[in-house]
Parts: sequence; C-alpha cells; structure tokens
Amino acid sequence: MESTIPDPHTELPTHPPAPADRTAADRAGRAPRVEAHGIDHIPDEERHGRPRDLFAVWAAPNVSYLNLVVGGTLVLIGLDLWQSLAVIAAGNLLWAGVGLLAVSGPAAGAPSEVIMRAMFGVRGNRVNTAVTGWLVSVCYLALNWAAASLAAFGLAERAGLTPGTPLKVLVIVLVAAATLAISVYGHATIVRLYGPFTLVLTAVFLLLTGYLLTGGHTDWHYRPAEPLHGTALLAALAGGTALIASAPLSYSTSADFSRYLPRTASPRAVAGWTALGAFVPSVLFTALGTLAATTLDMTDPQSALTAVLPGWARPLFLLAIVLSAVANNAMTAYSSGLALQAVGLRIRRSRSVALDGALGVALTLYALLVSDFLDTVNSVLELMVALTGPVMAVYATDIVLRRNRYHGPDLTDETPASPHWYARGVNPAGAVALLLGTAAATLCLSTPVFTGWIAGALAGTDLSLPAGMLTAAAAYWLLTPRRTAG
Repeated sequence: MESTIPDPHTELPTHPPAPADRTAADRAGRAPRVEAHGIDHIPDEERHGRPRDLFAVWAAPNVSYLNLVVGGTLVLIGLDLWQSLAVIAAGNLLWAGVGLLAVSGPAAGAPSEVIMRAMFGVRGNRVNTAVTGWLVSVCYLALNWAAASLAAFGLAERAGLTPGTPLKVLVIVLVAAATLAISVYGHATIVRLYGPFTLVLTAVFLLLTGYLLTGGHTDWHYRPAEPLHGTALLAALAGGTALIASAPLSYSTSADFSRYLPRTASPRAVAGWTALGAFVPSVLFTALGTLAATTLDMTDPQSALTAVLPGWARPLFLLAIVLSAVANNAMTAYSSGLALQAVGLRIRRSRSVALDGALGVALTLYALLVSDFLDTVNSVLELMVALTGPVMAVYATDIVLRRNRYHGPDLTDETPASPHWYARGVNPAGAVALLLGTAAATLCLSTPVFTGWIAGALAGTDLSLPAGMLTAAAAYWLLTPRRTAG
C-alpha cells in the first residue's frame, strides 16, 4: 500500500474541501480557512481571479502613515516643496518594476521566492532569499508595527490609560497578532479584505487632506530658510529619491500575489494593475506628508498631524494608522513566511509566519523602547536600497531574457537534477551580477550610518540606486547565455 507524506510547504486546513470546491469558494470571494498552499506550484485548475483584483491588493498597504512620514522627511533634509514633489514622482516610478516582476506569477504558478531560483540557482537563491527577502521583510514588519503602535499608544492616552512599558508591549503584541492572522489565512483573505481596507483608509486620509489644504496648513511657496545649492542640493535630491524608491524596491516578491491568476491572464494587465495600485496612493499620500511639513513640525509626525484634525476625527486618524500598518505588514509577513520556506526551513507557512512575527515584534520593541523611531526608519530604508535594487534589476532582466517563460514544476525541483541547479546549485551569472550590483551600490551609498567611497568623493551624493541596478542588470545580461527556455 502506498502512503503519502504531507509536504511541509503545503498547509493542511482542518476541514479541507475537495479541490473543485475550494476553487469555487475562492471565486466566490469566501476566505474561511487557512490557505492550502505554501511555496508549492499552483495547478491550473486552482487558478482564479482577474488582474484588476490586484489594484486593491497593492493600494491598501500604500495608503500608509509611513508614506506621510517619508514625505515629511524630504522637507526635513532641506528640499523645497516642488523639489520634494518631483522626487516623490521619480522615486515611485520604481513601482513599474514591481508590476513587471508580478507577470512571472501567473506564468510560473509560483511565488517570487521560488521563481528566483531561475536567476540564482537552487542553493544560491537560498542565500539571496534569506538576506533580500526574509531579512528585509522582517525589518519592514518592525518599522510598520512601530508606527502602528505609536498610534495605538495615542489611542490609549485618549482613553485615559498611561502607556507604560507593560501596556506598550501588550499593544505591540495585539497589533502583530491582528496582522499575522490575516497573513496565516493567506492569499484569498488578503484579496477579499483589501478592497474594503482601501476604501476606509482612503476616506480617513482624504479627511486629513481636506483639513491640511483648507485650514492654512499648506504653504505652496515653501522654501527652506537656507535653500540648498550645488552639490548639497544634488546630494539631497539623490538621497530623497533613494528613500522614496526603497518602498517599491522592497517588493521584489510581487509574484506572490499574482500566482493564483490563470496562466492566460494578460501580462500587461497584471503589470499595470499592480503598478497603478501602488503608485497612485504612494504618490498622493507621500506628497501629503510633504505638504504638511511646509507648516508643521514633522519631527513628530503623529502629534503634528493629529493636531490638525478636530477632536472627533483624531481617534479615526489614529485607528487608520493602525489599520494601514496591519494591511502593509500582512502582505510583508505573508511573503516572509514563504521566504523562510524557500530558504529551506521545512515547516508550514503558517508556522514560518508566526516565527517571523515573533522576531518582528522583538525588533519593534527595540525601535520604540531603545532607538529613535524616525532615525531608524531613515537609516534602514536607505541601507536597503543597496540590497534590493540589484535584486529587482536581475529579476526584471531575467523576465526579459526568458520572455516570461517559466515552468513551475521545474522551479519547485530542488534536486541536482533540476534545470536550475547550474553549478553546484548556484547560477554564476546571477550570483556575480548580484555581488557586483551590491558592491557598486555600497560604494555609492550615503547614509547617517555609512558612506561609501564614491559617495564621499561626491560630497555625500547617493547614487546607490542607479549604480546598483544598472550594474546588476548589465552584468546579468552579459553573463547569461541567450536562451529563452524557462
């Protein structure tokens, strides 16, 4: 008698329906159970949905308080209003790259963490995923939970509670638990909830916009007391663009959320709805943070923005901050759980999500109780560009070279017989391209905690974004044999 051992990369719901029934439930928009798949291949009969569903999936996490914080930071580093708005538009163009990566999901029926085996090899991708997938995700979990927790502390104060350390820890754990619950239930739950999330968050943030624009809190002619010129201005523009671009560059896992779409889904539609869903709210609400900084002190953005609103609207704004962080981090935690599986940890996705959540909570406690939150945000986001930019460049180049032809079952093969084993499990072209791109980005990096040699020679001008991405893409293009087989 043949026995079947469950794959630890696949979830086992308590009462799993037959595949046909599960697919019908997903199409109907019901998401009552833990997602059945981890990093395994999604068969064609379980594919469903439409590319336009991706708009809300990407819009909800980007109607974000963190965007307001980053928008205010552009003014704090010395840019005037119109320079800041130009930087916001330029940096957010990188969402087009996220849209391009998403087209590989329907083609492969696999998440990005698995598809990247085609670029880096089975073993090489474990290292890449551990650093640029898992580690980056955990850092973003902490950043967003820190923002949500600060808002929740404000709500506690309004309720007459003193947020001492025990209460702060409890609040952080509760916010994390709400986030992880969505992540564990998975893809169908995210698709179902993010439409309403987008509507609620947009309504509250538009309310804030109205009070900022009509209450005398926006200076359309704002210029700093000592305007930047020459190399100082160039350095601020480059650093601001890298800061804005760090958000889309952190989502080299966009195929995670498109892999359930039918193989026949239009790549143009998949890329377009993904990029548009993220680009529009990111530009609008990062710009809102910049507009607020023209008259408000954005070194303490929560207090400054809350003070603009009437008393009855302040709890709504604080709740919206919490909800936006939950929406953002639910996607991040979902991908980080897949990343742990792709690294080789043989546990179910739900448990990997819980493990990442515990580490994210620990980092959040550090960010709030030990380190300065705003400095932490800026430093982490700026440093991440050196890692995430080259990864996106290699991934996008591979899609172009292969013409988006990926074979899901081959990608899930982790044995030496895999077509993606290459040389001892490493694709030399991908590994060299990533190392060269990261090295180039590091040399051009300029942050408060680290300045590369080239950036120092250029008076602190941060060119890590173009240097890393162009170097990685060019190297991969030159080193990869001209083949199109997925």
